[in-house]
Amino acid sequence: MSCRFLSQLTSRLTTRSLGLGSLLSLTAGLPVLALSLSIGPEGIDARRLHEQPYDLTGRKIAIGQVEIGRPGQFGLDKVAYEMMPVAVRAVFFRDRLASPNQYVDGHAANVASVMISQDKNLTGVAPGATLYSAAIGPLQGRNGQPEECLASQHVALQNGGDVRAMNFSFGEALGRDPRPDPMLDGNALLTQCIDWSHRVHEMLYVIAGNQGSGGIPIPTDNFNGINVAFSTAIDGRFYRVDYANMGSEPIYRPQRSPAPETNVGPRRSINLVAPGGNLELLDPDGHPRRTSGTSFAAPHVVATIALLQEFGDRQIRTGPDNWNLDARQPTVMKAILLNSADKIKDSGDGLLLGMTRTLLDEQNTTWLDSDAYRDPKIPLHAELGTGHLNAFRAYQQFQPGPQSADAAVPLIGWNYSALESPVPPTDLPRSQPAVLSQDYVFEQPLQGGSFLSATLAWERLVVLQDENQNDLYDIGETFADRGLNNLDLYLMPAEATDISQSLWSSVSEADSVEHIFFPIPETGRYKLRVVYRQQVNDELLQRYALAWWAVGAN
Repeated sequence: MSCRFLSQLTSRLTTRSLGLGSLLSLTAGLPVLALSLSIGPEGIDARRLHEQPYDLTGRKIAIGQVEIGRPGQFGLDKVAYEMMPVAVRAVFFRDRLASPNQYVDGHAANVASVMISQDKNLTGVAPGATLYSAAIGPLQGRNGQPEECLASQHVALQNGGDVRAMNFSFGEALGRDPRPDPMLDGNALLTQCIDWSHRVHEMLYVIAGNQGSGGIPIPTDNFNGINVAFSTAIDGRFYRVDYANMGSEPIYRPQRSPAPETNVGPRRSINLVAPGGNLELLDPDGHPRRTSGTSFAAPHVVATIALLQEFGDRQIRTGPDNWNLDARQPTVMKAILLNSADKIKDSGDGLLLGMTRTLLDEQNTTWLDSDAYRDPKIPLHAELGTGHLNAFRAYQQFQPGPQSADAAVPLIGWNYSALESPVPPTDLPRSQPAVLSQDYVFEQPLQGGSFLSATLAWERLVVLQDENQNDLYDIGETFADRGLNNLDLYLMPAEATDISQSLWSSVSEADSVEHIFFPIPETGRYKLRVVYRQQVNDELLQRYALAWWAVGAN
């Protein structure tokens, strides 16, 4: 199918309003694929978490949505009705309450239905979650990044400032960016806003992956969020990235911009894949619509975060002593989701970590055929990221709770920690600071022939140039990129002392993620080592999240 969809968008909104492939015209004769299929075992396997003994629906977890339009709300908009299946908590126009019937949009309602629909047949991923939604409104062809940042901040501050994840199913064209010779270098205002808000508001942004021909790529060049491609169902199961995805490769150079719509340098744009092809979603009036695109893959990820956060809050409140507020960190959620993703289907012996599908790229090849599998400097597959979202496996990854490197770690776990810099801020930049590291030794031998998956995530430091000192972004203000420190990840024998003894590594020089997916050569004792390779910004503590999944010896 063609990936040039922007001419098919609703006429009342600008082309920037929708994510990639949002309103794809589907050919006659294709089977109807209900949203409930994408949240079941054929998709992300979230429905299992709704049921006993898990009973997770996203209760009391706030999530956000920013788009050009917004869903309808009962009592405010004529199209909305009492007991409607997609009930948002509050709707806004930029940074104030929405006016009745203004900017109510089918696309925004479709996206919201993926997250919170309570319809019996088209149930959303997190039907119990609380959704706040803001509309930007059409901006008549001009750059709208300041307004988009303002709206994002406003949604982030709802629920007492406790919004756990934000959905972006729209973006800005590179040619609309006001910088001279704009490029996808992470420094568009909206991209910097997202990386700043991630840290300040402790909220994970999930972005529809829109680079490539006809795309709307800003802010897909962010460092701190998750960019999502979409899969389509074949024979009733989501296991192949859709041909309509606009990936960052090959390089596409549009006429409207002198720079290619791909990230500057070797950094890949896609982190994760989720269902988005031929979904049946709900319009503002409650009627179903069939459509496709990354616009609808991203909310699968946001709502999965709501399920995990409900479980995390439950554990913090009533669970084991090791649970603490680290479970709410957005970087932890990023590491959990990326590390638990499906790549290659397990045959039943557990050696492939119980993965439930083999995910195919556009060439019908797998993660094991990619340069990301062969090259330690490339942590992400160009089209597949780390793999396909699996909500139940993400729950399994999250369930052990935070671990400590002070003791041997279990086979499945995660840790939120920091390495303290020995370099005074006045001595920066410095190309070769003292190398710091932290080891995570597995408490039992790993099985030879099994795979290990490990993901390290950390943040780029972006700060607000707060001219009026009110601790808020105001239109006209800007951000400053303080830089991304360089961390690396190594798989080593437990007794090894030097990284030259490592079996495999992830050592990207450009990413804020490192990822290892590697077969254990022989049964024995192993460890992971996080290395603080290079300090760029002036923060004394370099915080990071690490998630791992391994198989113990028989």
